[in-house]
Amino acid sequence: MEKMNSYINEYEAFLVDHKKLSTNTLLSYKRDLKFFCEYVSSNLKLDDLTQVSPVDLMTYTISLKKSGKANATISRTIASLRTFYSFLHHKGFMLSNPTTELEAPKQDRKMPQVLTLAEVERLLSRPDVRTSIGKRDKAMIELLYATGIRVSELISLTLSDINTTMGYIKCKGANKTRVIPLGSMASRAIEIYLKDGRGQLVSEDEDALFVNYYGKKLTRQGFWKVIKRYSEEANIHKSITPHTLRHSFAFHLIQNGADLKSVQEMLGHSDVATTQIYLEMSNAKLRDIYEKTHPRA
Repeated sequence: MEKMNSYINEYEAFLVDHKKLSTNTLLSYKRDLKFFCEYVSSNLKLDDLTQVSPVDLMTYTISLKKSGKANATISRTIASLRTFYSFLHHKGFMLSNPTTELEAPKQDRKMPQVLTLAEVERLLSRPDVRTSIGKRDKAMIELLYATGIRVSELISLTLSDINTTMGYIKCKGANKTRVIPLGSMASRAIEIYLKDGRGQLVSEDEDALFVNYYGKKLTRQGFWKVIKRYSEEANIHKSITPHTLRHSFAFHLIQNGADLKSVQEMLGHSDVATTQIYLEMSNAKLRDIYEKTHPRA
């Protein structure tokens, strides 16, 4: 184990000095190597990491799979081992890199959580529109569900980005500005907020559309607290995140016949393949309904 530790210590020093990795990434690499060293010592009966062969590495990844490790965990472990053995090879401790042929498993594509139409209605019914904050919250939720924009884009909206008369918003994404249609219900909620709610919250010259109790631009964390509170009040027993309304927007559009290209443009996806998951979700739901309801399914 002493020789193993000497390699790992030198490798860790290299990562700190040259790779500028985050603390969490460094800890992950160290943890992965620790488990691998234990395997090499107890299962392979080796005391030198440079004696490990490509077959040994492949056997180790198979053992991880059999022990129930998720594909994401196995992929990260393989990345850790690749980086480590690339270092050993580069430093001349090994004639070749045994991880060259090591392949990471395909990632499980997790379907995003979406709300049903009934759940969206329940969520929208929770804000108390008799108050300025309630008017703001109603407008924010209506806007998110109507446009599918990201929460970071929502809180970055300014007064000049909204045109309720023409029914659109200008959304400034990372790469470009896109124009997104704004439904009549969202337009109405925003008009009510601007007329009777925002003015009571803003105390200074603030250009942000949505502001907090102190009249300052709302933060992502502030919105997260809002959506979490209303989802609990609406008895929605799902793991809702700030992205849930964006996913629901896209899924409901696809489910009702919207084409992928249009949804891609509204979401601001650079690649239509990213938008494809909502079509897959819709097909899976239709298949589930068919199998449950068709007499000869």
